[in-house]
Amino acid sequence: MPSLLLTDDPRNPWFSWQYVRKNFDSLTSALEQHVTLTLSAVAVAALVAIPLAVLAYRRRLVAGPVLAVTGILYTIPSLALFTLLTPTLGLKFRTVLIGLVMYAVVIIVRNALTGLRQVPADVKEAAVGMGYGPAALLWRVELPLALPSILTGLRLATVSTVALVTVGRVVGFGGFGNIILNGFDANFYKPPIMTGTLACIGLALAFDLILVGLGRLAMPWSRRRAA
Repeated sequence: MPSLLLTDDPRNPWFSWQYVRKNFDSLTSALEQHVTLTLSAVAVAALVAIPLAVLAYRRRLVAGPVLAVTGILYTIPSLALFTLLTPTLGLKFRTVLIGLVMYAVVIIVRNALTGLRQVPADVKEAAVGMGYGPAALLWRVELPLALPSILTGLRLATVSTVALVTVGRVVGFGGFGNIILNGFDANFYKPPIMTGTLACIGLALAFDLILVGLGRLAMPWSRRRAA
């Protein structure tokens, strides 16, 4: 957990560059932890959710249970979830990671399944008529056409994960959540509260812009269509 070095500023302003300078190492450590948790959670969730969405798409009987189970998981409050996982997994990095993955899977699987279901039937029929088998149809037609929806799910999952990481403070791994809560613990000392909040917002915006850029690179046809 990043340490908190308080300043002696009696004004207790909402933002203080003096606080940032004196706590630069702690803020850098919080940033590293926040980024690591976010990227790890979204990556693992994508590896689980996209195949799960494909399975639900190909096997209609599976779609109902998949959506139902993931929907139930998403209704569990994050604070309660981390608290429930702690007795089994302990106060460890993986405790927060597993909780974040569970929430991200819900968002990605729903968007991926929606994208696959929106692939035009006539396009699939044309591909089958050209000799595409199930595997080729999936990789060369269905997944590329579902990619905009999948990327939207990744963007939503990433932004929500950045916010949820802060709740990991309850088990000692909350990134900027550690900084924010330390401010509340220190008699509502405002600089760490505002610094941590602004850092979370900036990180979410940065990730979102990166994913937008990656989406443009992965879908060059969308740029041509917009032009």
